[in-house]
Amino acid sequence: MNIALEDPSGPPPAADGRALRWEAHRAERRRTLIKTARRAVHTLGCAASMEEIAAASGTSKSVFYRYFGDKAGLQKAMGEMAVARMQEKIIEAGRTAASARSGLRAMVSAYLQMAETSPNVYLFVTGQLGDGGPGQIDTALSSFFETITAMMDAAIGEYLAGREMPPEASATAHYWPTAALGMIRAAGERWIAAPGGPGKPTEEQMTDQLTAWLFDGIGYDRGPGPDSTDFPSAPSTDHEKETQ
Repeated sequence: MNIALEDPSGPPPAADGRALRWEAHRAERRRTLIKTARRAVHTLGCAASMEEIAAASGTSKSVFYRYFGDKAGLQKAMGEMAVARMQEKIIEAGRTAASARSGLRAMVSAYLQMAETSPNVYLFVTGQLGDGGPGQIDTALSSFFETITAMMDAAIGEYLAGREMPPEASATAHYWPTAALGMIRAAGERWIAAPGGPGKPTEEQMTDQLTAWLFDGIGYDRGPGPDSTDFPSAPSTDHEKETQ
């Protein structure tokens, strides 16, 4: 008697329709909670508690704990959503740039714009993630920063191509993207946390200044370098204006 055996390589059994609908409902509910939590943090501030976030979202704290486990889980979920948006904009900015310098400037600008859109949310998702306390960076954020570092590495490689460099400079050039991103993050986070006022630089001013620091250093006593048309001349100091 012939017995038909089930082909192990064939299609899997059809999934239960109710289970699929429940998973879809749960995923949609989770996205909705992340969005409402984002709006709550935007209004309440980066130090908002889970209870405050839940109340502002029109639900209970237990609902957030059920979907995210704890506050670190909510921060991680919000961080993943923010990272996806930031990465898309920054990658696009880098791809459409006409030169290495203008590409870096576009990436700096996109980074600062996304952070400036909601400083509270940015500080909330980058401040305390996981159990390691302040300063710990979640896997999603680490991946994001690694992607941006790789883009900056490619940009600086293009910028330095064909230029004569001393051996010690060539040996350390690949450290530049990590150092550059560290400066952008540190300066950007201090900038968005600073109170508003006439003394606070605009996003464009911060972008220009960071780009100048990264390419030209702190001083302005040298003449314009390569790609100088991508960046306006440095403003004169009060002392320089008086002596002109």
